[in-house]
Amino acid sequence: MKAPARLAALSLVLLATVASRAEAVAPPGGEAPSPTHRASYGRWQHELNAFARADRERLPATDGVLFVGSSTIRMWSRVAEDFRDQPVVINRGFGGSTMAECSQFARELVVRYRPRLVLVYAGDNDLAEGRTPMQVLESFAAFTNTVRAELPDTRIAYISVKPSPSREALLPRIRETNDIIAAYLRRLPGSDYIDVFTPMLGADGRPRAELFRGDQLHMNAEGYRLWQSVIAPHLPPA
Repeated sequence: MKAPARLAALSLVLLATVASRAEAVAPPGGEAPSPTHRASYGRWQHELNAFARADRERLPATDGVLFVGSSTIRMWSRVAEDFRDQPVVINRGFGGSTMAECSQFARELVVRYRPRLVLVYAGDNDLAEGRTPMQVLESFAAFTNTVRAELPDTRIAYISVKPSPSREALLPRIRETNDIIAAYLRRLPGSDYIDVFTPMLGADGRPRAELFRGDQLHMNAEGYRLWQSVIAPHLPPA
């Protein structure tokens, strides 16, 4: 079986398998927070409280474009300016969060804003902490299930895990994660897979160090310019 056919077959299996597992991961609305949710809230309490204070001062309008995820999103301080043609752009990146934690806080950080498009960037921290690509997919599927349960018309886009020089040893698992999430999204209506991984590799197949800060993990201005150019075509007309 050729590679495209294998991925198509795999995507069907993933949809069935992941949907059943994700239902067990994501509690229904109104259910008391789980111990895991409470522990994660304690870890990110400062940032979550800051979001709550900002909302009390001025709650963003609905039907916007919302970015959520780890520090790559949190540190994108110019995201609203980079997509200034969008009437509402919301940044809800928090710390060095994982896809699992984004799933746990999907209601607080996504559903309450009722966006028309949510873009998710998370997963590389999960891999760095030892989770498998399949576990990242399961967390992402739980995230999509939570969002779709309350916002069935909201479009969901996954920004692929980037190839950071400091995590070059993880590249095989990053590629696998990106491949299975892309296969999953091809069968999920109202969704997009945004490939930032490929343009962040050089001709030698290695991460482009010039796109990163000195820590070789977080992106510099050039890296964000590249992301802006790749992501812009996936945003809705203003």
